Amino acid sequence: MRVIEPSYEIFTEISEGGIKELQHIEKIGRICYKSEDKITEDGESAKKFVKMLIERGHEAMIEHSSLSVKFTVDRGVSHELVRHRIASFAQESTRYCNYSKDKFDNGITFIKPFFFKEGTTEYEEWEDAMDNAEQSYLFLINDCGATPQEARSVLPNSTKTEITITANYREWRNFFKLRTAKAAHPQMQEVTRPLLKELKTRLPIIFDDIEMEE
Repeated sequence: MRVIEPSYEIFTEISEGGIKELQHIEKIGRICYKSEDKITEDGESAKKFVKMLIERGHEAMIEHSSLSVKFTVDRGVSHELVRHRIASFAQESTRYCNYSKDKFDNGITFIKPFFFKEGTTEYEEWEDAMDNAEQSYLFLINDCGATPQEARSVLPNSTKTEITITANYREWRNFFKLRTAKAAHPQMQEVTRPLLKELKTRLPIIFDDIEMEE
């Protein structure tokens, strides 16, 4: 049994300062206004143009660029992630992944719970429950001949899963407004808040205006 922290990894390559991404949007967006003659090679026109689009709510233009991010979270959080319908998903499958095999270190990996601190009675109770779930899963496969899709029925929400999301910038903006809010699940915020902070630095203009309540 392994316990790990939740995390994320940006799969899409992002140019320095996000200039190429902004220029791509500008090139497409200026078709609407037939103002291609205002494009500058240094990217300054792209910054101003994309900022103007967002401020005016003309966000259809930023749908022409997308971002792929892999989240390593528990199954409970992943159930919320897939509710974002204007996105594509690729998720680790408990139907086909056999965690009794060497490639998975012959056991289950769980995401460390946000609510319970190590050394407390609550954490020890959670740890015991996870250990029991792992033992039941391994027994079903190794001793009862169950398949992974049958044995997975004993796995809890804390089971680690990897899920990659690809969505356009407009959907990511909607995603962050919902999933970094105070009302969002704390374990969701564990990955969405640091991700948004990074994207504010790497893709300015696109995400700058999205504020996170403290």
